Amino acid sequence: MMEKQNKIIGGLTLIALIAMVAAYFAPIWWVSLTAPNYPPDAFPDGIRIHFHFDGVYNGCKAAGKGTRMAGEIIQKDLAHEDERYNPITDAKKDLNKDAEGLDCVHEMNTINHYVGMYPIATGAPVEKPLAKFFFAFFAAMLLAFSMPRKKARLATLTAGFIAVAAWMIIDQFVLGHLESHVQAYMQESGTFFKDMDRIKVWGDNVRNISVAVIIGLIIIMGIVIAGVAKIRSFQLLLALVPALLPVYFVITYAGWLWFFGHNMHPWGAFTVKAFMPTVFGEGKVAQFSTYSYPYWGYGLLVLIFVCLMLALLIRRKQLREGSAE
Repeated sequence: MMEKQNKIIGGLTLIALIAMVAAYFAPIWWVSLTAPNYPPDAFPDGIRIHFHFDGVYNGCKAAGKGTRMAGEIIQKDLAHEDERYNPITDAKKDLNKDAEGLDCVHEMNTINHYVGMYPIATGAPVEKPLAKFFFAFFAAMLLAFSMPRKKARLATLTAGFIAVAAWMIIDQFVLGHLESHVQAYMQESGTFFKDMDRIKVWGDNVRNISVAVIIGLIIIMGIVIAGVAKIRSFQLLLALVPALLPVYFVITYAGWLWFFGHNMHPWGAFTVKAFMPTVFGEGKVAQFSTYSYPYWGYGLLVLIFVCLMLALLIRRKQLREGSAE
């Protein structure tokens, strides 16, 4: 009976592990803006972007001929209001050409600029580049959880954590990816906002917080190893913590939406009061309708949750009966 339960635990954990790897590369959530100025024949999905764990990606399909860019649309709307604003950036100089390679991340940045919002890429500047290490951290935990014997569990956990820590240190410090990320973040922050002294402070904050998170994660690895070695029921956390990935995403996503909606700047051509952007469902901002819904990648996160909770319950039953190490 116990051997059969261990096989079920191993199978469920393996499914969760495969789904987790796929989820890292998958679009988890999508957001779209629609307005009368963006006709459905040219923008069938509106101005759409996809949120992944490691960044924000273009969600627009190829647009047809005659598509107008956001800069052109809003410039015409503002022409009678204030001649100071020139929304056409270098990337949008040739607005009369076909927009078949439409980049909706840039489009949404342009739209958001007019209400004084930060560029999208400035959100989650610590979480996005470090997400791969957290996923590797969770993967090591799952591999260890699938082991029915304590000795094998500890060996797998220790080897996995050492590999993750080494990868993280080499990638971020030896290869200089942390510093290159900070520079890219500062450059993106300066797309519309030109206060370089403040941007430098932001870059320093991203660097310092990233270092603190890396050190903290290594410390947590040591705590997890010690907990599994000393406390028999601690092994349940090896499944519970990764199982909550869908919760982590929604909390982080909602938190950054709140930040964007409550940190408006005076560069906006339209005055908009602080607001909470729509996390789930349909909303309205000025003339734009907003849509925010989970995408197929979030389904993978739900699958991870279901599989790991089932595996955890079986292992918990084994612990209560005294049949698990």
